[in-house]
Amino acid sequence: MYYGEIKPCDIANGAGVRVSLFVSGCTNRCEHCFQPQTWDFSYGQPFTETTQTYLLSLLAPSYISGLTLLGGEPFEPENQRSLLPFLRRVRAALPQKDIWCFTGFTWKELHTPGSHPRCAVTDELLSLLDVLVDGRYVDALRDISLRFRGSSNQRLIDLNATRRTGRLTLLPAREGRRPAAQP
Repeated sequence: MYYGEIKPCDIANGAGVRVSLFVSGCTNRCEHCFQPQTWDFSYGQPFTETTQTYLLSLLAPSYISGLTLLGGEPFEPENQRSLLPFLRRVRAALPQKDIWCFTGFTWKELHTPGSHPRCAVTDELLSLLDVLVDGRYVDALRDISLRFRGSSNQRLIDLNATRRTGRLTLLPAREGRRPAAQP
């Protein structure tokens, strides 16, 4: 896997001060994507052991809330396979940090057998996340008043509450904080 950028102190892509990893490779190719260069699976730098160690060091300070994965597309199957061992390391070393992931794929696509993003590691990767922002960016639904999203079709899914209740639970559309159960 390759990555396009690491932001060591990001406040735009999740709650609190975060470390953000922008992975490379995306087949969604949303119209007016803000990072089209990351569609190329070979864009940027290789995601190496050195990169992972560096990310862990960036995550260590107490003022860092957690890690955010963006793209490109973290849920491209080849990216999932590379991210899974790293997320296991993050959880083992820094269990107090939360992990957010932005994906152009929907919750349903990630759970549908035979869909493009669904692979052998999808369930475990999802189990290591706290918040999933799902859905492709749709320029016609652009809404700059939304926190952590670009278009109104995208959802902030509280994965911890979803696992606890067995029901898809969203964080509020404008605040990104309090959970709201969904049918």
